[in-house]
Amino acid sequence: MTTSLPDEHFFRRESGRLVSTLTRMLGVHHLALAEDAVQETLAAAVEVWAFRGVPENPSAWLTTAARNRAVSLLRRERTARRFAPEIGRLTDAEGTPGTESPVAHLPPALRDDELRMMFSCCHPDIPEDAQVALVLSLLSGFSAHELAEAFLVSRAAMEKRLSRAKKALSGTRGLFELEARDFETRLAAVHRALYLLFNEGYHGASPDAAVRLDLCREAMRLAALLLEHAPAATPATHALAALMALDAARLPARVDEAGDLTELSRQDRSRWDARLIARGLELLESSARGEVVSEYHLEAAIAATHALAPSAEKTSWGEIVELYDALLRLRPSPVVALNRAVAVAEQLGPERGLQALRSIPGTERLAAYPFYPAALGELELRCERPADARRHFRAAHRLARNPAERTFLERRIAECERQLSSGPHPTVRG
Repeated sequence: MTTSLPDEHFFRRESGRLVSTLTRMLGVHHLALAEDAVQETLAAAVEVWAFRGVPENPSAWLTTAARNRAVSLLRRERTARRFAPEIGRLTDAEGTPGTESPVAHLPPALRDDELRMMFSCCHPDIPEDAQVALVLSLLSGFSAHELAEAFLVSRAAMEKRLSRAKKALSGTRGLFELEARDFETRLAAVHRALYLLFNEGYHGASPDAAVRLDLCREAMRLAALLLEHAPAATPATHALAALMALDAARLPARVDEAGDLTELSRQDRSRWDARLIARGLELLESSARGEVVSEYHLEAAIAATHALAPSAEKTSWGEIVELYDALLRLRPSPVVALNRAVAVAEQLGPERGLQALRSIPGTERLAAYPFYPAALGELELRCERPADARRHFRAAHRLARNPAERTFLERRIAECERQLSSGPHPTVRG
């Protein structure tokens, strides 16, 4: 037994694994029951482990407890005659809580359960946004509130979306077979779900933290599961995994010791994870087969260019702008255009960067995105217009989603005020 409770990432990972396993056992029509059993089991584990200590094999403990809880819930629904005997035999085979179990090391059958659940969530009868939300809810333990923030919708709207998606999923005949003919089309939706999951951890909308390592690790874990299954280990999957590894390599320097954000140009590159950079480059090389270039290839190439540069000044910004141009052709997006404009500023100067920012189509979609006015503020400051910069930074501060973002923007506002107090500057424009 150990005394310290596992971290949030452990419980998220176990939640997805257990829901997948129980759904495979009970049938997709019992999805809600599987979710209830898992949630009650995880809540009980926190209480029991806090009092008695964490068992030597917590995964086995949770699997046995979740199956026992499922039996109890089935009996409550008076369906135990059909399901309980089989579950009971499986429970007996796993042993008692705290004992060694074959599920402790996540054998391939259980990993396949999670893969099948991911692909099951991407059913063609379920809208694409709902598919992604369902994957994040069932496999990664996202709450309706977290999903609402990630998708920029109200919590009520997200709860309705999830409810409809789960109802549609429960009406299917069974979990998706990994060798089915529509595997390739579903794989694209799985990629998008994992991409969104990683981004939510890397720079998402959480009100508590600017960086959530548990979500980044969970996305990387699920991407690794795809790579272990040959049909899913496509060039796009390798590129997505490469992007995650290369971006995750910068996380140690992205937040300082006080928990404050540090922008890329000021990061201590000696703190970047060399092991993850090497892994990302290896995955990117593996992705370079076939003739199809996905958005993940382009984003991973951008991340690799940053990773290989010795400093911000010596970064190949022209190459990065070209990659963003290609990405915009493949996936037009105001956020991609914003990132391109920042790269243009590094290549050609802040005035050209401001022109690119102001010419982005669909900027109304960035109305709640703090990094758009923050980018305007940064480039105005570099143009020696601190009054304009302060106005933009204040607008960004009003949109900030967590303490780290607010602290970062407060520092930039303070820099504007320092420059304003030091001497005359051009008047505010607009």
